[in-house]
Amino acid sequence: MQNLSLILVPVLAAQKAAGDGLIKPLGHHELLLVLVQLSLLLLVARGLGELMRRINLPPVVGELLAGVLLGPSLFGLLLPDLQAHIFPKSQEQSNLLSVISWLGVLFLLIVTGLETDLKLILRKGKTALLISLGGIIIPFITGFGLGWLLPDSFLADPEKRLVFSLFIATAMSISAVPVIAKVLMDLNLIRRDIGQVTLAAGMTDDTIGWILLSVVSGLASSGKFDLGTIFHSVSAAILFLAIAFTIGRTIVDQILRWVDDYVGGIAASMSVVLILALSAAALTHGLGLEAALGAFVMGILAGQSRRFSNEAGHMLEVFTAAFLAPIFFASAGLKVNLLALLVPQTLIFGLIVLAVACVGKFTGAYLGSRAGGLSHWEGLAMGSGMNARGAMEIVVATIGLSLGVLNPQMYSIIVMVAIVTSLMAPPLLRWTLSKVVMGEEEARRLEQEEQDSRSFIKQIHRILIPTSGGPNIQLAAQLVGYMAHQNSIEVTSLYALSDKQPRSKARRMEATQVKDSAAEQALASVTEEMQLPADTTLQTKTESGRNKAEVILNEANKNYDLIVLGASEQIRPQKALFNLLVDRVVQEAPCATMVVKSHLPQAKDEICKIPQQQLKKILVPTVGTEYSKNAVEMASTIAAQTGALVMIVNVINLPQVEYILYEQRSLAPVKEIAHDMLEQQAAIARNLGADVKTYILQGTSPEREILKFAKTQEVDLIILGSNIRMVTGRVFFGHRVDAILSKAHCPVAVITVP
Repeated sequence: MQNLSLILVPVLAAQKAAGDGLIKPLGHHELLLVLVQLSLLLLVARGLGELMRRINLPPVVGELLAGVLLGPSLFGLLLPDLQAHIFPKSQEQSNLLSVISWLGVLFLLIVTGLETDLKLILRKGKTALLISLGGIIIPFITGFGLGWLLPDSFLADPEKRLVFSLFIATAMSISAVPVIAKVLMDLNLIRRDIGQVTLAAGMTDDTIGWILLSVVSGLASSGKFDLGTIFHSVSAAILFLAIAFTIGRTIVDQILRWVDDYVGGIAASMSVVLILALSAAALTHGLGLEAALGAFVMGILAGQSRRFSNEAGHMLEVFTAAFLAPIFFASAGLKVNLLALLVPQTLIFGLIVLAVACVGKFTGAYLGSRAGGLSHWEGLAMGSGMNARGAMEIVVATIGLSLGVLNPQMYSIIVMVAIVTSLMAPPLLRWTLSKVVMGEEEARRLEQEEQDSRSFIKQIHRILIPTSGGPNIQLAAQLVGYMAHQNSIEVTSLYALSDKQPRSKARRMEATQVKDSAAEQALASVTEEMQLPADTTLQTKTESGRNKAEVILNEANKNYDLIVLGASEQIRPQKALFNLLVDRVVQEAPCATMVVKSHLPQAKDEICKIPQQQLKKILVPTVGTEYSKNAVEMASTIAAQTGALVMIVNVINLPQVEYILYEQRSLAPVKEIAHDMLEQQAAIARNLGADVKTYILQGTSPEREILKFAKTQEVDLIILGSNIRMVTGRVFFGHRVDAILSKAHCPVAVITVP
């Protein structure tokens, strides 16, 4: 205790002596103000955003106007004391709001990156580059000329006109990717070709613009051209992008895989993406580039990973749109004082600056678009989108003011240009894009994306195959292999062990050796049967737990989309449909399941390799439900790979003999309904690349008719879609499914979705 006192006394004395240097917590008044500011900005921004939505304008228009109304232009004019109290001209208080606004910028760009189709951008890369170059070069030239001709009263230092002109040229060249992205999202255009090209061109434009800003800022600080600054900015941008889209892509994917495997869940997926994006933003900012560049690129890389949860992306988008984005856009407008622009000379030259900014950007983007092969109206649409300057130009103006390049008068003009061009973008984009005729290729792509978003089979990216060997799971593995050749998937093969061990040490060692050998054989048999494409990720695992079902379910909770199981290879208990293990997994699975019963013989106590099954005819009974559609999609995907014929049947359940007169009158409309239903299901199958035939059967026992049809037509596989019903604790799919499972002469697969 005495020794502890000897240590603590000098430390406490030193702390007391340096008390003035301690970091103080955020003051009560400062915290109160920032909370009031946030609530007021969010209220007005969201309110005006909803109002704009009701009059068919994107909400971002209202969100930008919210800041202008709450600034000195209106709120400050009507209630100056109250406005000054809520939004005081205090650097410390302004910094608190700026941090939240910058989070809005970064989150918006992360979401934009997640929505960005890199393959489409690369396919349109030449066009995007030409548009970007046009959108930079011409505005830069016109902006430089404008800066050279403006009166001295608009310059902070008339002797530094060269630096001033370069700064104005850079401000005219910049585009606001967050504003462009928000407008495209609001107008539901972000997946259109024109939307993706606009984003690509805007980001390229912005990257070059920020490099120019770095160069000009260095020039303003030193008062002379600095080739070292120019080289540093350009090389840093090229190096970052090169690393990000080569080894960076692999690293991000591996990190997301590790988190998904060992942590799992939507929260973990969202957290790791935010950590990576904020780290990348810090890196690009530290390199002298724009922080937004790092966040945007990391969003793209995360969006390309199959392990990033779609639910996490949706939650991130909702949170950004509901809170951070409105705060960012509204706070940007707070700095605008429209009253200062009403001075005649300022107003005239302000309008000239606005006109030069719009004409330069429109002309550059239009010429670049035409050179890139876009149509007249697409060129105008590109100009409309690229013309938005948004808060990025406000940042440029703020930097110019802090460096002494801009005076308050010119600062207000540039901020006005940023706000007006951002408000112009939505209606101009809506008008110009209404004139753009969608091409057949784009229409097909969008239609396919819409169908894929509703498709069961297209949402399967990760498959879990628990295995203990045997013909059922081997046949299931063959089916998974066919799926993998049609869709990009990841497969995990799992051998589950129970922790129950023999009592003696010798027996435990012997049991462990036997289990290791069995696991190796079971995993190898499944791996061989799948015959996966070279680019498919396959992972094999041996896990143990209290019981096998628990092991499988614990693994299944790691964001799998489908569990593929083999039915019982042995005599099943009376209270189980398959066996106790399979029944429990099907009942408690967090995702879709497919249970395969091969009806093939198995040698006793031996994993015998089954031959590759030749699938020429696949039968899918349907009653038009979502479950039936899932079965049709599965069958069609397998058929597209094997060349099998998909036979979709619907059985009209005939009434008893005493109702024969009623049956004669009602059968025609029933057949018509069945025909329409079968055609809808057949269209889904054809869209997935399968050859299809439809059949309408009649009988008093649908399961008997299906079994008879399957035997007569020599069907090789029956795929059933069903929901799970609980009957006295066992899995029950209905009498028809149970009958087909037990009586079919060929393999049967049952697909269920929780």
